Amino acid sequence: MAVTTIQSSVKVIGANGQISLGKQFAGRQVLVQEQEPGVWLVRTAVVIPDNERWLQQPQATADLQDALVWAQANPPVDANAGALLEKLNGQA
Repeated sequence: MAVTTIQSSVKVIGANGQISLGKQFAGRQVLVQEQEPGVWLVRTAVVIPDNERWLQQPQATADLQDALVWAQANPPVDANAGALLEKLNGQA
């Protein structure tokens, strides 16, 4: 059974309204929830942009996994690369 150790520290809110959580959290995104006046819960988070949320759906995940399996089983072949490039460049 894991034992959770709760660490507390005193921070001072600066004149600009900011506190420092430490360099180990630099650049991380956090959720800040005000649970009641003067009581905040700060949690690290990964934010997914709206236009990428579809990738988290089960069907999209399954489709991407299938595509990766197919790509590993069907490596690219350079046999006709020159002819394809000429066709794409309008030289064929």
